[in-house]
Amino acid sequence: MKRKKNIGIVSHDNRKSDMIEWVSWNWKELIPHSLICTGTTGTLVEETIIQKCKDNDEVPPSITKLKSGPLGGDQQLGALIAEGEVDMLIFFWDPMQPQPHDVDVKALLRISVLYNIPTASNRSTADFLISSVLFHDEYIPVLKDYSAYITREVNL
Repeated sequence: MKRKKNIGIVSHDNRKSDMIEWVSWNWKELIPHSLICTGTTGTLVEETIIQKCKDNDEVPPSITKLKSGPLGGDQQLGALIAEGEVDMLIFFWDPMQPQPHDVDVKALLRISVLYNIPTASNRSTADFLISSVLFHDEYIPVLKDYSAYITREVNL
């Protein structure tokens, strides 16, 4: 993981205002990095950061917008994690509202654990991640070798 991180940002509908408030508060920490967002979250994050950068004579970061979560954005983000293209995930999910794409949400969270990327599912954890001394430094995560699981399945 290089100093400049690729940060995945996702939020469910009922958490979008929380995400935008968090981005607005932390925009200076985010602008040195590349952001990869799903659907509407990406548009809202982009608008927020561009306005903050404009107001403060800063250059906005690269923001990649994927499809909306229910239309495959969560799966796109998961694929990027599996390819090593995402270093960290900030995912404000709604624990009180069932999602039509719950299986995709679960798959995204599973893949973030499988590839051992820092993952925040609430504001407190996102605050801890972004304020960590490791946030702007290089970091080499330890990856577990899961090949034994695959070999065991093939032999069954």
